[in-house]
Amino acid sequence: MADEQQNENVEETTAAAEAEAPEATENEAATGEAPEAEAPADADGEKAVPAAVSASAKEQRREARAAKVAAAAGARPQRSPEERQAERDAARKAKAARRGAARARARERAKAAHTGAATPPREHGEGRQKVRQGVVVSDKADKTITVRIDTARQHRRYHKIVRSSTTLHAHDERNDAHVGDTVIVRESRPLSRLKRWRLVEVVERAR
Repeated sequence: MADEQQNENVEETTAAAEAEAPEATENEAATGEAPEAEAPADADGEKAVPAAVSASAKEQRREARAAKVAAAAGARPQRSPEERQAERDAARKAKAARRGAARARARERAKAAHTGAATPPREHGEGRQKVRQGVVVSDKADKTITVRIDTARQHRRYHKIVRSSTTLHAHDERNDAHVGDTVIVRESRPLSRLKRWRLVEVVERAR
């Protein structure tokens, strides 16, 4: 009786194993994946994890950046903020020295160009006064003459000679100029509402 019971138990266990095996094969066929093989155990009995699985892509990039930084640091030693500031100050001082030398050379050139006959001191306001030559067209007013200034210039595009004229009022203290005279007038301070010029000399008298 005992042998019969043992045989029945063995048959039941083999039948159960055979029933589980087709289920596993059916799952593999449905998913298309093979069952993962168990990793070999270490000496301590723990399963070893492959290196490709442990190191992710992000960690690999991090390691690559760290290696690059280490290589750059090996090529050029790291400096403290004080050392970098000292280098910047030294560069600024060198540039300032070069600028100062250039300015000194420019001053020397200007001084050498102006050496020679000393120019006499100018009277107040004479340096910027304009001088014009024209013909007197009216001397009716007292101590005032009207002078016509004729100008001729070439047109910028058409190259034609364009002639124009303008009139101005000049102060004649002694009523020396008359109509038709060629005179030279010089710019001066405002003498009246219209007079901004003063008679210098009469170049040619009218015939």
